[in-house]
Amino acid sequence: MHKSGKQWGKAVAICLPLICALLAKSASAAAHDFPRMKRILVLGDSLSQGYLLKPSEAWPMLLIDKLRGAGLDYEVVNVSQTGGTTSGGLARLSPHLKRRIDIFVLELGINDAFRVTSVDQIERNLQEMIDRVRAGSPRVRVIIAGMQLPDYSADDYIHDFGQIYIGLATKNHAALVPYLLKGVGGNPALNLADRIHPDAAGHKILADNVWAILEPIAREVSQQRTGAGGAAKVNR
Repeated sequence: MHKSGKQWGKAVAICLPLICALLAKSASAAAHDFPRMKRILVLGDSLSQGYLLKPSEAWPMLLIDKLRGAGLDYEVVNVSQTGGTTSGGLARLSPHLKRRIDIFVLELGINDAFRVTSVDQIERNLQEMIDRVRAGSPRVRVIIAGMQLPDYSADDYIHDFGQIYIGLATKNHAALVPYLLKGVGGNPALNLADRIHPDAAGHKILADNVWAILEPIAREVSQQRTGAGGAAKVNR
């Protein structure tokens, strides 16, 4: 039986909302099943920025190949800055909190120590950064890169500075890289002429030091189900 144009119009009017609802449901399910690329944010100073090196030679960027080799899909965002202090890190952090952070690697404090900033103030600033990141990304995993001062006099300040990172890791149930510069600090063959900043070979060792702590955390976090919406490419 032939339907009139009016009858067809009525049928279409009924079907369209149903089709749209089904498409929306299908898109929602696809978005839920499609994993968002997870994000690692590194906030540090010249030791993480890669002083006088190509950005790709700094240890945070060297982690990208390690992650890929392990079959882990992560975006690594390095927002470290030469000369960075804990107060400067606080000032620079806010724009990077607009997107979810899955793993936060915090490497700051040594420049504060060179300025003899009080240990209490350094600790407060580092804690505030952790708190702000967790406020925006409650499930974030935190990794603290420990630092040490040269043992020139073994005074109380040098001892107390080194303890900051241990205390923060314990208090925040965070992972700790005991000493970022392990195997590199003080070795002229792995540092630039200033004997303070690691060269490209030194940064490979720093990447190994961080990877030993990061790898199991990255594997665990990668198993967490999240919706789509993350970046599609790895930043280099």
